[in-house]
Amino acid sequence: MKKQTAGKDALGTFAPKFAELNDEVLFGQVWSREDKLSARDRSLITVTALMTKGIFDNSLKFHLINAKNNGVTSEEIAEVITHLAFYVGWPNAWATFALAKEVWVE
Repeated sequence: MKKQTAGKDALGTFAPKFAELNDEVLFGQVWSREDKLSARDRSLITVTALMTKGIFDNSLKFHLINAKNNGVTSEEIAEVITHLAFYVGWPNAWATFALAKEVWVE
């Protein structure tokens, strides 16, 4: 995974510590622990967490793109979303499918 600078870019001067934790700890240290979980698995877990919480903004789209870049196929993400629909809600599935379709059709 390339070095993340989204925190610094968006919040570097306003909330520098949060930006540092986002870029260096979350995306630097946690996401790089591939000996524990692969980036592909982390992507699926993160998409699941965001869908479950009803977060359908650019962060979910970012993590869907990450999932695709980490090898998750359109068939696999469709199956994950379908499975989750029964546990986290039909509207959450619809919202996630709308973003996933954008990502895998691009």
